[in-house]
Amino acid sequence: MTKVLEIFWRFLVLGCMSFGGPAAHIGYFHRAFVEKLKWLDDTAYSGLIALSQFLPGPGSSQIGFAIGLKRAGLLGGIAAFLGFTIPSFILLFLLSGLQAEGSFMIGVGGLIHGLKLFAVVVVADATIKLGKSFCTNTLAIGLAGGTAVFLWILPTIWTQMGMIVVGALVGFKFGSVAPPVEPKPGRLNRWALVLFFLLLALFPVLMMGPAPLALWGDFYQAGSLVFGGGHVVLPLLEQLVGDDIPQDRFLAGYAAAQAIPGPMFSLAAFLGAELLPGQRIVGAGLATAGIFLPGFLLVIGLHESWESVANRKGVASAIWGINATVVGFLTAALYTPVFVSAVHHGLDMALVLIGLFLVRWMKVPILPVIFVFGLAGWGMSL
Repeated sequence: MTKVLEIFWRFLVLGCMSFGGPAAHIGYFHRAFVEKLKWLDDTAYSGLIALSQFLPGPGSSQIGFAIGLKRAGLLGGIAAFLGFTIPSFILLFLLSGLQAEGSFMIGVGGLIHGLKLFAVVVVADATIKLGKSFCTNTLAIGLAGGTAVFLWILPTIWTQMGMIVVGALVGFKFGSVAPPVEPKPGRLNRWALVLFFLLLALFPVLMMGPAPLALWGDFYQAGSLVFGGGHVVLPLLEQLVGDDIPQDRFLAGYAAAQAIPGPMFSLAAFLGAELLPGQRIVGAGLATAGIFLPGFLLVIGLHESWESVANRKGVASAIWGINATVVGFLTAALYTPVFVSAVHHGLDMALVLIGLFLVRWMKVPILPVIFVFGLAGWGMSL
C-alpha cells in the first residue's frame, strides 16, 4: 500500500504542474520516473511510448497508467490515473458551473501564460534528451527530422500514424538492434481484452438505456476509436455532443483543457457535466471514466505480452525506428502547438532560454522554476 500511495502522490504533483499537452507529459514522466526515481530505464520507457502509439486512447495517460501498473500492479495503475487526472477533472468540472464564458480565465491569464512558457522548456528538454538517446546515427536523425517536416506540412493524425509505420518498417529493415535481454514468455490478460470488446459491442444497448448509461456509452466509444489522443479527440467529441452543448460553451471547455495541466481527455469532465445539468458530478464522473477506460483496458491486456514481443530482435529494431519518429513528434510539437501558443515576443523567448539553462544545465529542481515562471507570467500581465 505504501507503493500505491507514493505513486498517487507523485502523479498528483505531476497532474498539478504538467502543462503543455501529451508531448510535454512525456518529458515530465521521463524526468520524474526514469532520471530521478529510476522506476524504469530508458529501454522500458521507450517501449511504453511505442505501445501507446499503437493503441487508441490518451497516449500520455496510458504511459502513466502503465508506469503505475509496472510499479504496483492494478492498484498502482489506478493510483497513477487518479493522481494525474484529479487536478484537471476538478478544474474543468468547476468551469462547467460558470455561466460567463471566460470567467475561468479572469485573473489567471498571466499565470497560465507563464506556465505555458515553462511547458516550452519541458518539451525542448525532452526533445534534446530523447534525441540523444534515440537518434544516435544518420538514419535515426533522418527519421526524426523527416517526421517533424511531414507533420509541419501536413499536421493530421494520418500523417502521424503513417510515420509510425514508416519508422517501424525502416527500423525493421535497416536497424541493427540487439534485444536488451532474452525474450521472456508474456501473456495476454484476456479478461481485460474481452471486457474492452464486450463493452464496445454493447454500445447500441447502452444507447437505449437511461441518460447516464447512454452518456457513459458515448464516451466509452469515443475513447475506443480515437488514435493519437490529445487534440485528435476534439472533432469526435464535437460530433458526439452535437447540438446538446452550444458551440461557444464547447470551445470554452476545449480552450480551458488546453490551458490547464494534465490530460486533454479531462475535457470529458466538462462535457459530461454540461450534458447532465441536473446531475453534474455524475455526468462528469461517468464521461471521464468512459473515455479513459478503453485505453486502460488495452494497456492491461497487452502490456505483459508487449514486453515479451518488444525484446525480440526484429521488433526491437522496429521499435528503434518508432522511437526515432517519436523524437520527430516531439520536435514538431515543440513548434506547434507548444511554442506558437506560448512565445509571442522577445521577453517570452528570453524566459524560455533562461528556463532551459536552469533546468538542463544548472539542474535546478522543477518546482522552483515553475514558481518563477508563474510569477513572471503574472507580472507581465499587470
